[in-house]
Amino acid sequence: MKVLAIDYGDARTGIAVSDLTGSIVGYTTVIHSWNRDRTLEEIRRLVREQGAQAVVMGFPRNMDGSEGPRAELYKAFAADLEAALGMPVRLWDERRTTVEAHNILSESGYHGKKRKNTVDAVAASLILEGYLAWLRLHPEG
Repeated sequence: MKVLAIDYGDARTGIAVSDLTGSIVGYTTVIHSWNRDRTLEEIRRLVREQGAQAVVMGFPRNMDGSEGPRAELYKAFAADLEAALGMPVRLWDERRTTVEAHNILSESGYHGKKRKNTVDAVAASLILEGYLAWLRLHPEG
């Protein structure tokens, strides 16, 4: 099963898609848009093009597990995305994914604009990897 993961943001939204077996990240991209409706449409297009059968979206939580300040915005976006896709969108704890993405890129020599244009796709990949690992332990999903 192909899974599409989303690291949603105001200006950039990272996307990662698993391979057909749902075991590794097979494709990444970044949607550069401040326009919420355009971002929704781009995700819808990518779900169709990539043949994703499940969608997981990073969800902001505080380090203590409580919902972060942007939680309501993310819930509303996920609800609109579910309506646009006609499939459920699973919210996934994204704590530390952006920090980890910056660390990975820094260790790989990505700096400045090169890192800024890549970090959201790496964060989406981390969300996807976490979700795929969870699915292996919970195949009933």
